Amino acid sequence: METGLAQIREEVLRRNPGETEFFQAVDEIFASLSPVMERHPEYVEHGILRRMVEPERQIIFRVPWVDDKGVVKINRGFRVQFNSALGPYKGGTRFHPSVYLGIMKFLGFEQVFKNALTGMPIGGGKGGADFNPAGRSEGEIMRFCQSYITELYRHIGEHTDVPAGDIGVGTREIGYMFGQYRRITNRFEAGVFTGKGVSWGGSLVRPEATGNGVVMFANQMLKTQGTSLDGATVTISGSGNVAINAIDYAQRLGSRVITASDSSGYVVDEQGIDIDLLHQVKTVERGRISDYAERRSQARFIADGSVWDVPVDVALPCATQNELNGDDAVTLIKNGVKAVAEGANMPSTQNAIHTFRDAGVLFGPGKAANAGGVATSALEMQQNASRDTWSFDYTHARLEENMEDIHDRCIATAEDFGHPGDYVTGANIAGFLKVADAMIAQGII
Repeated sequence: METGLAQIREEVLRRNPGETEFFQAVDEIFASLSPVMERHPEYVEHGILRRMVEPERQIIFRVPWVDDKGVVKINRGFRVQFNSALGPYKGGTRFHPSVYLGIMKFLGFEQVFKNALTGMPIGGGKGGADFNPAGRSEGEIMRFCQSYITELYRHIGEHTDVPAGDIGVGTREIGYMFGQYRRITNRFEAGVFTGKGVSWGGSLVRPEATGNGVVMFANQMLKTQGTSLDGATVTISGSGNVAINAIDYAQRLGSRVITASDSSGYVVDEQGIDIDLLHQVKTVERGRISDYAERRSQARFIADGSVWDVPVDVALPCATQNELNGDDAVTLIKNGVKAVAEGANMPSTQNAIHTFRDAGVLFGPGKAANAGGVATSALEMQQNASRDTWSFDYTHARLEENMEDIHDRCIATAEDFGHPGDYVTGANIAGFLKVADAMIAQGII
């Protein structure tokens, strides 16, 4: 790593103690930037990297609420507004017990480059709380969302910061937050949130976008090798919105998806996942993945081991960060995997990424491969700004066009900087260049 980069890397480690996920995300970007610094010394002169790794604003607040038994509860809420050089901050809201500042900064930092890759005029940010919606009643979730937005509303807006959903936050939670925002501000400002219900300003395709997008990206990668997802055997981790829509779309393209998972284990269904049953179990009933196996005679539920032990052609990690490690990568390679595309945010560890790249496995990093969700969120913002609605087919075509553009931009940038076929380097540099040039143009702010 170039000396200047190494020095800033050490500063990040010193200034952000204990924030391992954030440091991992920074380290992954920095590993690609030596050729950029050599070609563009102006980025060093303008202090771009030191400015880029420091969020523009970090908001931490308490979220008091009352459960169904009348007991007062306190959670901690966050919004990290990382970089607005390209447009208003844009990024999801995560409700999960694991949420802390380091997770928010990692997600916000990744979002900056992901959003830049879409070509849309949006900056990067992320938010959430250490609240666990699992097992909570509708009333408790509503009261929590209302309290969360009562504090956050003053920091967001369609020209300032536009939150969306993430783990633990879907259309229901967005609805409660938007309703509270509307109540407090006395404005129907549809563009302040994305992921809304279609009947009140949401976009068709938004629920499917991230899952469909990662499948589109994987298919584009395979096409560079003269093949496609048609006829491929695929493993997908997770069983939330992203995973379900990835399974559905991959099978529509002719592949056979044979796994799904949650925190309790995973199922293997050699005939292909029954998407209707999976949706019923996980989305409607909010059950466990083992319930799927109980109703599907040919499916096996496995509580121990790893979903990555299953031999497949293509792997799509769609659950959470660092779910696929170096040993998992070795197993997948031994079993003949040809391509891996990330449907979650940073689901592969650095060891796994290096292992895939060294073995010549096609690897699509999350900031490129799972950009479909935020790309469609930006389309939702466009529709809100013009008070317009678009058809499903038109919006889906726009999504596919955007994912193909992201893929081609990664390939072209990697080639330009001497790393042909390296999607990680291409995505990191392409996103960085767009943000860095905007920051220089706008002065030292």
